[in-house]
Amino acid sequence: MKQSIQPNYYEPTFVEELFDEMSGSYARMNYITSFGFSERWRQQSVKTFDIKEGDTVVDLMTGMGECWKYIFKKAKKPINLIALDFSSEMIQYAKRKVPKHPNQDITILKENVFQNAIKSNSADFITSGFGLKTFNSEQLYQLAQEIDRILKIGGQFSLIDVSVPSNSFLKAFYMFYLKRVIPILGWLFLGNPDNYKMLGIYTEAFDNAKEVAEIFKSYNFEVQYQSYFFGCASGVTGKKVIDSTQK
Repeated sequence: MKQSIQPNYYEPTFVEELFDEMSGSYARMNYITSFGFSERWRQQSVKTFDIKEGDTVVDLMTGMGECWKYIFKKAKKPINLIALDFSSEMIQYAKRKVPKHPNQDITILKENVFQNAIKSNSADFITSGFGLKTFNSEQLYQLAQEIDRILKIGGQFSLIDVSVPSNSFLKAFYMFYLKRVIPILGWLFLGNPDNYKMLGIYTEAFDNAKEVAEIFKSYNFEVQYQSYFFGCASGVTGKKVIDSTQK
């Protein structure tokens, strides 16, 4: 059963400020939190994408642009990448990665995922790494609606986040690590354990992406639930099959 958390933890302003404050050490902490698997999970989340030259790929909640290298590796040819995040500090780190990809057309938007300037029916692919847990159920419906708006017919999406393992032993160990050890590491890196304590709180409340899969099935998608490394991460992949204007 999912754990309930304070409603204000899902407020965009709260989440934005949280990630602004964590930005200086987030990449390192995310790697530590996942025992190094975060990079592998990002790579796995886009492995089904058959990205062609000139395609448009949208990276929602792009953070520091950690997924970019796997997107461009899959593409091999020049593409249009639209990277969106509402954290000013995260965006600054993402901008530093742009010169590393001189042959790619990269647009960075400092915007809320629910209020963005991305054109309707413009994306061939949409991905997002480790942003789902910061949404409540109502916001997940909004996310599905927005991805439905942005994706072209036949376009694919893949979303992934850390999750609570179903195995009782692994769950006990992993949640102790997230809720007890990670805040201490956050204190060492930031002098503030409360920020990284939120990662455990969000993960415990999120549980896994099964609810996300059910929500997305109510829209114009074919949807598959994905589980990674014994449930330590989970996500949804799918394709837009119906034009919502004709539904």
